[in-house]
Parts: sequence; C-alpha cells; structure tokens
Amino acid sequence: MKITKLTTFLVPPRWLFLRIDTDAGICGWGEPVVEGRAHTVAAAVDELSDYLIGKDPRHIEDLWNVMYRGGFYRGGPILMSAIAGIDQALWDIKGKDLDVPVHALLGGPVRDRIRVYSWIGGDRPADTARAASEAVGRGFTAVKMNATEEMQYVDTHDKVEHVLANVQAVREAVGPNVGLGLDFHGRVHKPMAKVLMRELAPYKLMFIEEPVLSDHLEAIPELAAISPAPIALGERLYSRYDFKRVLQRGGVDIIQPDPSHAGGITETCKIAAMAEAYDVALALHCPLGPIALAANLQIDAVCHNAFIQEQSLGIHYNAGNDLLDYISDRSVFAYENGFVTIPGGPGLGITVNEEYVAERAAVGHRWRNPIWRHADNSVAEW
Repeated sequence: MKITKLTTFLVPPRWLFLRIDTDAGICGWGEPVVEGRAHTVAAAVDELSDYLIGKDPRHIEDLWNVMYRGGFYRGGPILMSAIAGIDQALWDIKGKDLDVPVHALLGGPVRDRIRVYSWIGGDRPADTARAASEAVGRGFTAVKMNATEEMQYVDTHDKVEHVLANVQAVREAVGPNVGLGLDFHGRVHKPMAKVLMRELAPYKLMFIEEPVLSDHLEAIPELAAISPAPIALGERLYSRYDFKRVLQRGGVDIIQPDPSHAGGITETCKIAAMAEAYDVALALHCPLGPIALAANLQIDAVCHNAFIQEQSLGIHYNAGNDLLDYISDRSVFAYENGFVTIPGGPGLGITVNEEYVAERAAVGHRWRNPIWRHADNSVAEW
C-alpha cells in the first residue's frame, strides 16, 4: 500500500481536516490544526507530504520519525500539529486496513467509556451558573469554566471577588458532587495566581488548569503548595520532551496534551505512559472537531491514567457548525450519564461525511483568537 495524496480542508467553525488517500482505495482522516493558525498548519502538512507520497502508510513509527527528525528543526505548535493530524490519519488507515479500531492495535482497551465534561463559559461575565445547571440536566457530571477576564500581574481585589462570586454561583447551582474544573487559561501571572488559589480553596475544585503559562514551570511547585486542588496543564506543550520537564519538576497532578497538537496518537500515548510512571493523571485537551475527538477516545481507551475527556459539543466557538455535523452517524459518540462510549468501528471509528466537508470547505474560515487589552491599553493574555 502506498500513500498517493494528502488533502486539507479548512472548515467552519475553526477546524482543519486532513484526508490521506492510498492506492489501495483506503483513506484516513486526521485533524491537524492550531486554533487561529489553520492556514499555517495546512502549509506545513503540504511540506511534510514530500516525505510521505509513495510510502507505506502502515509504517507509522518510521514515518513519524522521518517527519519529526528529518527536517532538522523540530517541535513547536505548527510542526507538531501538522505531524499530529497526519499521524491520526495513518492510524485510521491502518485500522481500516485490518478492520479493527485503533485501540485494538495499541494493546486493546482498558475501558469501554470515559467520563466527559462540558465547557460552560466564563470568558466574559455570563450566566455560568445557568449553563452549569443545563449541562448537569443533560447528564454531565463535570463542567469546566474559565476563571477570569484579563488580569494584570498585580490586580485589584475586585477582580478576585468577581472570580469567587462566579465560582460560588456555579458550585451552589450544581451542588458539591459535580466536578468543577477552573481554567486560568494562562491569563493569570504568578502574583495573582497565589492570591486566587488561596481564596478558591473552599470550593472543592476538580482541578485548576494552567494556573500560569507553561513557560513558567518553575512556579508550579510553589503554587501547588498553596491550593488543595489538583493542578492541570499541557495543552501548549507539544512533545514527550516538553512533558519530561513538567514531570521532573513536579507539582502537576494532571497532564493535558492535545493529540492534535502533541504529535498525534503515537506521541500522546508515549506522553501518557511517562505520566503514569509519575502517578500523574491524563485528561486530554480537545476543544476541536469530531476527528480529533475520535482520536482522543482511541487514546483514552488504552491509557490507564486517563480519567476524563474534554469535548466541544455546544461550546461557544462552534458557531455555524458543531461537533457532529461532519460525521455520517451522529450516534457514534454515545453520551450517557456523563460518559461517552469509545467508538468501536475500524480505524478511528467514525465515518466522515466527505460531501459535507467539501461543501463547507468551500466556505472555509479565517478564525482568530480575540485580542484583549488591559485598562492601560497593553495587550493582555487571552
């Protein structure tokens, strides 16, 4: 079997899909994207195709190493996301060729479903308590919200009070037994993270995500000592070498690699195994489309330390198109009682609606992250 063609599709709301065709008539799908830089990743996929055309798609480990090591320069969001989507599509081809799900090729499943959480907002002041109640009403047993708006290195106490009021409203709305993840989103610098984490202790958080940017790993042990909440991070880390430094330094309880950014299924499984050796949990990052979610679930199936999965159904980014729009069988992601079933079909376990993908790719997108500014007009972290 030989790879004959790689085709990318920029589709709304902000996604990039990839189809890899073969001379055996089997195609595989992946989702290589950096949110807000989809065109750049598509260009990287096109450049990497020079290493792939004419090669056997089943030689996944070798092709991964060629893409990663062959270009001399390596790592970072663009290159690793391009490799990630290609890797997902290669696993999809191999599973379809053998008529088994990807997880069967990775040692077989340790679970048949995984807990999921629903994102409920919090970017700008909104009725997050109502959104949390609605999510619980739909069967979710865990929710996640952004903690704060833009925040200066040292900010006023009214910003802190606003965060506490918002979290308290959600906790009161859903009760003590619903998991509540709080995402600082890298918006908070260490001086204010220390204040917030101390004040948030009574709310029994499921985790605090990105309390500071991963650029500041040296601050994590100090922050971990302040709060009883588990600390999670990793969506802006891209390889086992990035996570090696996280695990060696300590203080992180949950890692959140994104299999559409961190080298795909091949690399993310290695990252997860490293974390398991440090008794660190896995909660894969996935605010993306259906191909990415299917790849995530194949990894969740085989990683013992996976405990919850992010998914994008109904999140505010999905304007115009949502998670299920691009697949032929919407029931493949079977949500029930706060869990989603691991797809058991061949490859990634989903069938992409290629006709609809082509139709929406003609519309495309040019999604960009919002630019926030502080009161003094300096650029804030989003």
